[in-house]
Amino acid sequence: MSTSLVSYDTLVATVAGIFSAHLPEGDAQHVARCLVDADTRGVASHGIGRIPVYTKRLRLGLVNPRPSLRVTGGDAATAHVDGDNGMGYVVAQKAMDEAIARASQFGIGMVLASHSNHFGMSASYVQQALDAGLGSFVFTNAPPLMPVWGGSTPFLGTSPFAFGAPGETPLLLDMATSVVAFGKIRRAARLGESIPADWALDAQGRATTDPHAAIDGVVLPMGGPKGSGLGLMMDLLAGVMSGAAFGGQVRNQNADFSAPQDVGHTFIAFKPDLFLSAEAYRERAAALVQRAKACTLANGFDDISMPGEREEAMARRARLEGLAVSEQDMEMLREEEQLASGSAAERSGSHSAA
Repeated sequence: MSTSLVSYDTLVATVAGIFSAHLPEGDAQHVARCLVDADTRGVASHGIGRIPVYTKRLRLGLVNPRPSLRVTGGDAATAHVDGDNGMGYVVAQKAMDEAIARASQFGIGMVLASHSNHFGMSASYVQQALDAGLGSFVFTNAPPLMPVWGGSTPFLGTSPFAFGAPGETPLLLDMATSVVAFGKIRRAARLGESIPADWALDAQGRATTDPHAAIDGVVLPMGGPKGSGLGLMMDLLAGVMSGAAFGGQVRNQNADFSAPQDVGHTFIAFKPDLFLSAEAYRERAAALVQRAKACTLANGFDDISMPGEREEAMARRARLEGLAVSEQDMEMLREEEQLASGSAAERSGSHSAA
């Protein structure tokens, strides 16, 4: 597959230009950075390949480009954000900001959001807390793509379990509750690639290596009943408790273009030194990492990496050297730029007429 090397800043500017046809400039920049950052970390399933479905939903009026985000309820350390059907990236950033503000004052902050949409890579919001010197948990629910354990039809989302803790070597865990993020299956279908046989079942409940058949079927839960249990936990925390859609009712942004998604999110930020001094926390966190890395290596391994460590190294290298963008994605970007130009011209014309 042919690729082009594109600098990080150039790619962010290109993606931001596409979204600025629909969103305020600051929001367009934020969405662009989240998407490109996913690609730098090797999480292509949540990278720029998702642009066409986001812009399609914006053009169809299924996502509010200028939401009025309302913060209400809760007590001193908690709150609720009504996302007003805004871009999930925008709603999530606001909700984590609120959780960080509360954690900074009270030691812990918990903020739930409803009436939102797909928010991309959970690591973006874990990193937001890490940048503030805080630990965090980030949960979201998602459209039904995975069976509950013992079932054969889609019911649970592949909702990610995300956690972060600051330190000399920060921990950043961001994992789907399915065997694999469903975005990787969609990407394989788009690129004409096959998938491993243990990722998904087709519509008849048979293992498949065909990503198109998998899209019509179900992706399997990670660890069987364990992934299913975590998926139920995400739906309760992010869906039931937030007031968003839940129990198989979150709409699929890639297949259902009849109504908004109504995704729910949960953000918990906390001070890592709540029960000991900041210095003691730093020393103990460093010792944990050092002891883990000192463990005897298993066959086939050269070293032991902490959650998020390899991804961060990839991201640093990509920001310095550029990103290898496939020709298909380059063509997609060119098409989206043309569509964005048309949308901007249309909007300018309507303003002139007014």
